[in-house]
Amino acid sequence: MSSRLRVLIIDDDVKVCEYLQELLTPDGCEVVSINDPDQGLARLKEEKDNFHILILDLKMPGINGLQLLEKIRKVDKDIAAIILTAYPSLESATDAINLDVAAYMQKPFSGEDMRETIARVARKKGIVVRREDELHITIGRRIREVRRQKGLTLKQMGRRTNLSVSLLSQIERAESSASVSSLFKIANSLDVRISELFGDF
Repeated sequence: MSSRLRVLIIDDDVKVCEYLQELLTPDGCEVVSINDPDQGLARLKEEKDNFHILILDLKMPGINGLQLLEKIRKVDKDIAAIILTAYPSLESATDAINLDVAAYMQKPFSGEDMRETIARVARKKGIVVRREDELHITIGRRIREVRRQKGLTLKQMGRRTNLSVSLLSQIERAESSASVSSLFKIANSLDVRISELFGDF
């Protein structure tokens, strides 16, 4: 496994914090949860750059999550923020985009949705959380290597496989996991055995 992912949760709902802690710890994440927004900000100030991902509730007593995120951005520009809200709105989604939020999730969310979101955000940061993510990275790298060896563009691959250029690009960057059917089409179009795309797995 690669570096351990450190996740800070700031949410006044203790049950949400407990749930996320139980959900993410088995994936190898080190999770710290804080129910008080001011304490959360103080913790970030004292442990600058030590957290990779921040999970932040939008509605908390005394402060809005996006207002808190503005303060956090002054302390840590690089932390990936995931906003949770039971009341999504176009205004808060737009503000979230302006504050470079990595994901905007509606409550209630499923455990699998959260795990996928964390894994996707972590991959963009170059951190592998789960063994299956290492597999996606290996497959993506192998596809790109073989495609380039054969002098094929993504557009040509799209024509050969009948898959969108966007999906092929996401598979190569390990931002999306390929279905068995997609892998079969990709392997065929590259004229390799499907097992060759799995590297050492």
